[in-house]
Amino acid sequence: MTLRLTDGFLELPALATAHSHAFQRGMRGLAQRPGEGGARDDDFWSWREAMYRLADSLTPESLHAIARVAYRELRHAGVLTVGEFHYVHHQRDGTPYADRTAMSDAVIEAALAEGMRVALLRVVYARAGAGRPPEGAQRRFADPSLAVALADVERLRARWREHPRVRIGIAPHSVRAVPPEWLTEIAEFAAKDALWCHMHVAEQPAEVALCLAETGMRPVELLAERGMLGPRFVAVHATHLGPGEASLLGAGGARVCLCPTTERDLGDGLPDVGALLSAGVRLCVGIDSHVLCSPLEELRGIELGERLRTGKRLVLRSNESSLAEALWRAGSHNGAEACGFDDAGGTLRIARAAPQLQLVADERLLDAVVFSGTDALLSGSATPPHDHVGDAETARAKHAG
Repeated sequence: MTLRLTDGFLELPALATAHSHAFQRGMRGLAQRPGEGGARDDDFWSWREAMYRLADSLTPESLHAIARVAYRELRHAGVLTVGEFHYVHHQRDGTPYADRTAMSDAVIEAALAEGMRVALLRVVYARAGAGRPPEGAQRRFADPSLAVALADVERLRARWREHPRVRIGIAPHSVRAVPPEWLTEIAEFAAKDALWCHMHVAEQPAEVALCLAETGMRPVELLAERGMLGPRFVAVHATHLGPGEASLLGAGGARVCLCPTTERDLGDGLPDVGALLSAGVRLCVGIDSHVLCSPLEELRGIELGERLRTGKRLVLRSNESSLAEALWRAGSHNGAEACGFDDAGGTLRIARAAPQLQLVADERLLDAVVFSGTDALLSGSATPPHDHVGDAETARAKHAG
């Protein structure tokens, strides 16, 4: 990656966050005290109960308002592309809205209104777990059949097909929420039209244990057996992989999206990033729960987490580029590609004279930005090729009805 210093500014490709749950921006400051998730001993599963309460309260209007705040913050932090892993589809009792894609359209329009490019990754969700129907807020996520879910993906594709800043993909939620027999058909559906397919994979040990109990296979083994792994498949988290699973992802050409700020907030654990890179897996990053909007924290979190896991430094370096260059590529081009876009979508301009970059040699600027920079460096620095604020209003009028 070539660095450009122009008129006193360091120019870099704009950033992308490939995994977002925009509505969770409404949880900022919540679930950070004992018992707020509904349990005395808090973990991912008790946090999930607090998240479900928020999900159960959403309307298309409130979702749109929350998403605009989330995307505005991302745009201000230098992010121009977002992959929205969207799973709140229906009314509280599970009944579809009269316009079945009203909730999906609400987040797409919010992203466009804030000048973002968006990949709406329509989630497929069926159950609470093996042999268990959807429970509580999960009724808003679930469809009665795979055919119904795929029809909604097609409906979204038809509605947004002509918009240059929108992509539609598919996202089986997880091996817990999607029956194994659905996975083969989802893989075939995605391959038929070259759709990107994202999925939560091995985020929690309990997910792995449930998959083993139901299928006799670990999550990535099941995905490989069902034909899910390929160049347009993105495994989100991949925190608790077993021996050989990184190699399966690499052999399939799949990617992994890491979400360091959310993974540490939820106590998910530290993924074996070294094994992923050794297997040839390309990495991207995601803001996920919006607990913190700091793209630099996401990028350096990949390397710093691996340092904590291994007790060594500079563990993700390569012969092809500097560590900072590799991390920036993961946070820019790799993320944009995982959202279905061919380029970064714009440029960041960082002032060379910024106090944080004083005493830093020109050839070390990116190292300093990635490992020593704060959010102030990126604040308001994103410049897309054109100003697309207002796209949402045009889109809303075009697609009304």
